[in-house]
Amino acid sequence: MNAFGLNLVLAICWVAFTGTVSLSALIVGFIIGYFALWMIQPLIGNSTYFKRVTAWIKLIIMFHYELIVSSLAVAMDVLTPKHRSNPAIIEMPLDVKTDTGILLVTNLISLTPGTLSIDVSEDRKTLIVHAMFADDKDALVASMKNGMERWVIDAVEGA
Repeated sequence: MNAFGLNLVLAICWVAFTGTVSLSALIVGFIIGYFALWMIQPLIGNSTYFKRVTAWIKLIIMFHYELIVSSLAVAMDVLTPKHRSNPAIIEMPLDVKTDTGILLVTNLISLTPGTLSIDVSEDRKTLIVHAMFADDKDALVASMKNGMERWVIDAVEGA
């Protein structure tokens, strides 16, 4: 059984031992199980599970940070009389390989205010993005590749 399966079994055992069948009890059991498995990791063997959980947590936190920062930038541009926007359509080469990774990158970019994923090339190596603030296209592409795409690769592909 893999580490995630063991963690799920430990969470269910926690719910059974406490006698509280609720989502919050399952989450608490999952967290306690995660730390228990992390502590006995040398006994059960190395697993990418712990790195991927950390990568997913980082992805969620960093996406919310990007969401707040870009929301403020768009709001400032809309509410102030002087518009700073310089919209452009840019091509971003993709390093993410899996369909899940491509889907997650495109959706996270589209969910971020000021950017919109338009299309993925036929060979799945290029993402076409409309950006509201594209003063420096190369810096914007580098920012998306080193940010959102890198976090998705770490979380989904485990690289």
